[in-house]
Amino acid sequence: MLLNFADKAVLGFAGVPIQEDLGITPQQFGLLQSAFFWLFAVGAVVLGALSSRIGLRWLLACLMLVWVLTMVPLFGPLSFGLLLACRIVLGFAEGPAFALATHAVHSWFPPEKRALPGAVVTAGASVGPLLAAPVLTWVIVTWSWHAAFGVLAAAGVVWTVVWALLGKEAPAPSAANASSLQNARVVEAPYRLLFTTGTVVGIALLTFFSYWSTTLKIAWLPVYLSDGLGYDTITTGRLVMLPYAVAAVAAIGSGLLSNRLTSRGVPRRISRGLLAGGLVVVSGLSMFAFTVLPAGMAQMLFITLAFSCNSAAYAVAFTAVADVVHPRKRGPVMGVLVAFYSLAGVIAPLVLGHFVGIAADKITGYGHGFALTGILMAVGGAAATFLVRPEQDVARLAARVEGDAR
Repeated sequence: MLLNFADKAVLGFAGVPIQEDLGITPQQFGLLQSAFFWLFAVGAVVLGALSSRIGLRWLLACLMLVWVLTMVPLFGPLSFGLLLACRIVLGFAEGPAFALATHAVHSWFPPEKRALPGAVVTAGASVGPLLAAPVLTWVIVTWSWHAAFGVLAAAGVVWTVVWALLGKEAPAPSAANASSLQNARVVEAPYRLLFTTGTVVGIALLTFFSYWSTTLKIAWLPVYLSDGLGYDTITTGRLVMLPYAVAAVAAIGSGLLSNRLTSRGVPRRISRGLLAGGLVVVSGLSMFAFTVLPAGMAQMLFITLAFSCNSAAYAVAFTAVADVVHPRKRGPVMGVLVAFYSLAGVIAPLVLGHFVGIAADKITGYGHGFALTGILMAVGGAAATFLVRPEQDVARLAARVEGDAR
C-alpha cells in the first residue's frame, strides 16, 4: 500500500513541470488524473474475484510487476497520449490493491481484532506519499519528473523480490476464529443478499465520499499548494507531508479505538459505523472551512484535517464489511466496493479541473471545487452512517439463509 499510493501521488508532485513540459491545460491534467481510475473499477472487480482462486501471495506479486512495467516508458521523453495510456493500465492493476491487502490481513485475525491490523495496512497508504513527498520532490527538482518514476519502478522490483521470498498465505481458520464466526452467526450468504445489506451499502456510500477527498489529495493538493497558494516546490513537498503524517497516526488510532470499543461490548454500529462516518463528516467540514480562510497556519490546519480524517476511516469501514461477509466471499465483495468508490476517483479530478479552468482566477476555482467536495462529504457521510448496522445485518442474513435452506 505504501508503494501503491506513492505511485498515485507522484503525478501530483510533478503536476506543474508535467503541465509545462507537455504543454497541457488544467483540464487535460485533470483528465490525466481521472484516467488512472477509468479501469480501476474493472481491475478491482476482475482481479478481486481471482482472489478466491489464486493465492494472494502470487497474485500480489504479479500485480506489482505490472505496476513496474507501466512506469518503464516514463523514464524518457513521451507524449501526452502515452502517459495517459500508462496511467490507465496502472489504474487497472492497482484497482484491487486495497481490497486484496485488507482481505489478506483480515484472514490472519479473528473479527474482534481486525480493525487495528487493517489500520496498519491503511496507514501504509498515507506513509507512501509521506515518504515519497520529500524524496520524489527532491528527485524532480534535482533531475526531472521522469527520474521520479524510475525510483518508484526500482522500489517495486525490490518489493517483489522480498515479497516472493517472505510472503505467506494465511493459515487455515483457527479454532478460535471459527468459533468467533459461529458465535457472530456470520453465514455464507448469496451475493444478491450481501450487496443489498445496509452495512455493505452504507460502507459503499461512505467510502465513495471519502475517496472523493482522497483522490483530490493525491491528484490536486500538491498542485493547489504550489499553483494556487504560491508555495515553491520544496515547501509544497514538505506541506503535503502533514496530511499524510496525521492520516497514518489517525488510521492506527481509529483502528485501536474500534477494537477497544468492540471488545468492551459497544455495538458495532457505533464502533464501526459511527466512528468511520464521523471521521468522514469532520473531513468534509474541515475542507469547506479551509476554502474560506486566507493562506496561513489556520488554513493548513484545516487542510490537514480535511485530507487525513477521511483516510483514517477506511480500515474501520472495511472491518464493518468483514463483520458481515463470510471469509470465502470477502475478497470479491471488497473488490466490488473498491470498484464502486473508485468512481469518485474518475469524477473528482475532472470536476476540480473544470472549476479551475472556467474560473476568473485559479484560487477562486480551487475554492469552489474544494467547497463542493466538503459539502458532499459532510452530508453524504452523515447519511451513509445510518445504514451501517453490522449486528442487525448479520442476524438478518442468517435468518434469510436458514429460511432458504428450509
